[in-house]
Amino acid sequence: MRYYLGIDTSCYTTSVALLDECGGLVADERRLLTVKAGKRGLAQSEMVFQHTRNLPDLLEEVLGKAGSAVQLAAIGVSASPRPLPESYMPAFLVGLGFARALAALNRIALRRLSHQENHVFAGLWSAGGPKQREFLAIHVSGGTTELVRVKRSAQGCEIELMGGSADLHAGQFIDRVGVALGLPFPAGPHLEKLAQAGRDRASRIPVAVRELRVSFAGPESQAQRLIAKGEEPAAIAAGVEQCVADSLARLIGQASEETGLRDVLLVGGVTANSFIRHYLDERLREPQRLNLYYPSPRFSPDNAVGAAFFALSHDTPAI
Repeated sequence: MRYYLGIDTSCYTTSVALLDECGGLVADERRLLTVKAGKRGLAQSEMVFQHTRNLPDLLEEVLGKAGSAVQLAAIGVSASPRPLPESYMPAFLVGLGFARALAALNRIALRRLSHQENHVFAGLWSAGGPKQREFLAIHVSGGTTELVRVKRSAQGCEIELMGGSADLHAGQFIDRVGVALGLPFPAGPHLEKLAQAGRDRASRIPVAVRELRVSFAGPESQAQRLIAKGEEPAAIAAGVEQCVADSLARLIGQASEETGLRDVLLVGGVTANSFIRHYLDERLREPQRLNLYYPSPRFSPDNAVGAAFFALSHDTPAI
């Protein structure tokens, strides 16, 4: 049995994953980078330090779960944030350098992809679709809110940017409001839990979508004003969820209308939110006859399974 290794060193998670040659998951290990309480992020130098410290531990854990000597067939690694020539972030150099060394040592292929493509391939692997050669995808996280058109090929995929955020990303909006409410960073899961107690009285937070562009700066300012006024935290959290969900529904609906594409893959940590998933299902599945594909919530946030699946897909295009 041969195996495919995936590595991703994003802004806030070190990830290593291993797939077998049939696409089965052998191991998936991640470690969140440490952010001090009350802070909303890390400097790139701190990300690089923590990734450098985490990667050897995670690789040992992953290879240990294989249960025997592992014969690697190829390595997939996220080398940049987006599939663009000018896309660059120092954090990804840690994973890339580690992967290059392993590939050279084992004399195997190194398959580079972007962090965004890693999310797309993780989604395809976990959700089992879309099966169509061309589809829409929306990548929603702390570092990205982008709506893209994806065309699959034997060597991977082509991604065309169609729209997205004009300022803050959806995950930034959630994190900023969450930290202001006293929640840990990253705030997504904590804000979702808090919002459960306030959904019947969600705060009114405006939606700012025009064609295929969305703004979360105005909604964030409104949420901060509500916090300053002393409005109930659970109601504010629910209002933030409602704003994000409605914004995404409008973007997806507009993109489908413009392109005629009916299959939509939703990836990124924000799309793990159960309220947002339910809202999009109600707004888009039956009313607009769209086919929505969600990865398992575990594979919505940053992970390295997509990189491993990308490497496997190069050797087995039909998988």
